[in-house]
Amino acid sequence: METFRIRKLRVERGMTIAELATAAEVSTALISQVERGLTDPSMATLRQIAKVLAVPLFDLFQPASPESAVTVIKRGEESTITSPNGDASYARKSVPHGQVEVLRGELRPGGVSHEQPWSHPAEECVVVVEGSLLVEVDGVDHRLTDGDSCYFDSRLPHRLVNDSDRPTVFLVAVTPPSY
Repeated sequence: METFRIRKLRVERGMTIAELATAAEVSTALISQVERGLTDPSMATLRQIAKVLAVPLFDLFQPASPESAVTVIKRGEESTITSPNGDASYARKSVPHGQVEVLRGELRPGGVSHEQPWSHPAEECVVVVEGSLLVEVDGVDHRLTDGDSCYFDSRLPHRLVNDSDRPTVFLVAVTPPSY
């Protein structure tokens, strides 16, 4: 069970549980259960909550260590999320208080990062570590294989597609953090 900062962020913004739930289009019971650590919300729900609280998605996760000049995130200690369709998983390899967000992603064979292309206010660079990846940006497909990278303006509708029969491992750098 993940630990979330939703209560802290909600209170800082002077919102009640009911106000957050209404704005995020979820039940008050769900917000209450998440804040008390009784349930883990879906990635779609976390995205809605992050949007209402005006923070990047991963800012909802409790930081693994206090802010300092140097932060080490050990393998297995990072925050992780899975896409709503279960095709993609992401591990945050950067600190929550930085200006660059780095994610290690895995996309199953035949999987997509999002059912439909989406956009957010940022810039991204995707690097394929293992496998192949189709990066769809604004309706144009870009094929990447081991070691290839693709940079784009995230305000353009985009998504990642693994149309191969092997899992794909990739890194994504996003600035400012907005995933």
